[in-house]
Amino acid sequence: MAAREISGIRIECLQGNIADQPDMEAIVNAANAWLRTGGGVAGAIHRAAGPALETEGRPLAPIRPGDAVITGAGTLPNRHVIHCLGPVYGIDEPSDRLLADCYANALQLAEAHGIRSIAFPALSTGAFGYPLEPATRIALRTVLDRLSSLSRVKRIRFVLFGAADLETYRQVLVELCDR
Repeated sequence: MAAREISGIRIECLQGNIADQPDMEAIVNAANAWLRTGGGVAGAIHRAAGPALETEGRPLAPIRPGDAVITGAGTLPNRHVIHCLGPVYGIDEPSDRLLADCYANALQLAEAHGIRSIAFPALSTGAFGYPLEPATRIALRTVLDRLSSLSRVKRIRFVLFGAADLETYRQVLVELCDR
């Protein structure tokens, strides 16, 4: 695990399963526009949360790239799931702004709902094809840029599927924090 504390907010990067973060109040779903179960992150979260997650999300759909909406967490041990629709790389443009909007909008929802801890996957880097290194820079830069506006959120975690993803996040976090 890589971690930094900045302005009283802990930022963590670890390898694991986003659907198995029982110490976090909210997890972020790499959602599809209709907030339905699918593959990858969305599939894992929906399987762990049960059918209530899709039922609760149905009236909030569809969402657009960059959007974020919040629901309960079904049978997950978390209080909330924040659903973000990341951009499909090379199709949804401007992809960098839309990806940054996902992280910013999720943090804004967390703050508005009094959520103290939130876990993100690497949004858009799976089936949506966003290259990992630039996506990591956007994710971490967006979060770091918003730390001063957060009063309720005190812990932000990035949960990465593989060791190479974790190493990319660790390197970029160190680089951005040591500037």
